[in-house]
Amino acid sequence: MTKRASAARKPNRPGRPKARPRTTKKGDSGRSKKTSARAERNIAWIEQYCRVPEGTLVGQPLKLRPWQKEIIHGIYGSPTRRAIISFGRKNGKTALVACLLLLHLVGPEARPNSELYSTALSRDQAAITFKLALKMVLLSPELAEYVVPGESYKRLTCPELGTLYMALSADASTAMGKSPVFTVHDELGQVRGPRHELYDAMETASGAHEEPLTVVISTQAPTDNDLLSILIDDAKAGGDPTTKLYLWSADEDADPFSEKTIRQANPAFGDFLNTEVVLEMAESARRMPAREAQFRNLILNQRVESHAPFVVRSVWQANGGDVGHPTAIWGGLDLSETNDLTALVLVWQIKKKLHVRPYFWLPEADLAERSRKDRVPYDMWHKQGFLNVTPGKSVEYRHVAKVIANLFETHEIRRIAFDRYNMKHLRPWLLEVGLSDAVIEDRFVDFGQGYISMSPALRTLESMLLNERLCHGMHPVLTMCAANAVVKMDEAGNRKLDKKRSRGRIDGLVCLAMATSIAEQELHEKRVFKSDVQDITE
Repeated sequence: MTKRASAARKPNRPGRPKARPRTTKKGDSGRSKKTSARAERNIAWIEQYCRVPEGTLVGQPLKLRPWQKEIIHGIYGSPTRRAIISFGRKNGKTALVACLLLLHLVGPEARPNSELYSTALSRDQAAITFKLALKMVLLSPELAEYVVPGESYKRLTCPELGTLYMALSADASTAMGKSPVFTVHDELGQVRGPRHELYDAMETASGAHEEPLTVVISTQAPTDNDLLSILIDDAKAGGDPTTKLYLWSADEDADPFSEKTIRQANPAFGDFLNTEVVLEMAESARRMPAREAQFRNLILNQRVESHAPFVVRSVWQANGGDVGHPTAIWGGLDLSETNDLTALVLVWQIKKKLHVRPYFWLPEADLAERSRKDRVPYDMWHKQGFLNVTPGKSVEYRHVAKVIANLFETHEIRRIAFDRYNMKHLRPWLLEVGLSDAVIEDRFVDFGQGYISMSPALRTLESMLLNERLCHGMHPVLTMCAANAVVKMDEAGNRKLDKKRSRGRIDGLVCLAMATSIAEQELHEKRVFKSDVQDITE
């Protein structure tokens, strides 16, 4: 009899913890005694055989927190096909993953001859999960007796059970041909877009088993159209009872720098998450708005681009005052492709602020499908009056021309800046609805979309936003465009809005930049020629 075979009969075998599971109490979240016992068995096993892998308590028995136990109860207390766990950074994500992996490799959840995998987008990230699991094994005499490490291949095996765990990365060529019964997708929020080959391959491969389990553990993705966001939104909808969601995320409208808000996204705050360090990060983000987006995404676990957008949410909201009655008006016009968002944004000055009124158009056909595809409520905005639709499957410019002609009749339109692209298709309709060639030549201004024109326009708009000199009324479509906008910079430091890098429609913000630019040019010229000193320094 081999040593390992003999050891299998020892009473302290890792699969049979000494700790006795508690019995189910009345009112225990509706769990049955059987399912609660399974979860309690797994909790007891982790606390008996897993050790703290790093830090001041290294080597000591790992003590699960109540919120970690709640996750384990949720996963093992009822049938679960997929568990999605999401909270801020540095809340013990990898340690929890390592415990679950060992639970299925050599613990009571282990199935003979089964394969377990953890995935990550990079080799370095994949190595983190493996190394932490390895440290737990080496620190536990009981686990070390049964688990054989293979560091060069980032794998752990239990020969007695025939189980195998391996860490995979997206740049590895060995992802295909696997047959996982248990899979962990680490930091899936880093995937951009709705699909990823490694995720799809592992999920498809797990279909060969009865009751396979997938655990997704990550901070949130930055956009609604990213894979993790789609999975979270589907879980929220509740269509699949075997998908469990455990999400800690700060409220969007809460003070992002308060301790109360930070606690919403960080269950370990004040425990093993360093309070002082996190509060210092919050203060840094408060002082430097360029860091706010990253702080919101990584610490508050909100869907925000981790790289700095053109305008952060707090600055945009600070300019969301009520819009007053129009006076002399300037505008920006972005004519889309036939089936994309067309935008017209008007601005006028009241006292020292520019007030904003946007108009948007989309084709009426397939509006609900477009809402689903872009993951924004175009159909609801149309019903609420924030979005115009034109009949058919393309934006009919005659409808845009009618609105513009009506504005010329009812308001004092000084100038409208336009992107020359597609203007040739609008001009005939402007003539048909009554505008003359002279008016079109005089009042419509060609505005380039490259660095030369857009860089000073963005500088003007940015200055107005930072000094709270806009009133846009939080128009939802314009707010969406502002949230999506990302700038591109050349070697000389000039900037322009980049539609390719932006996460969605930005047409409204392009129009706002053009409108504020030409308005400020004319208003500045008038102030310079006035003798009133107060006007010049306004």
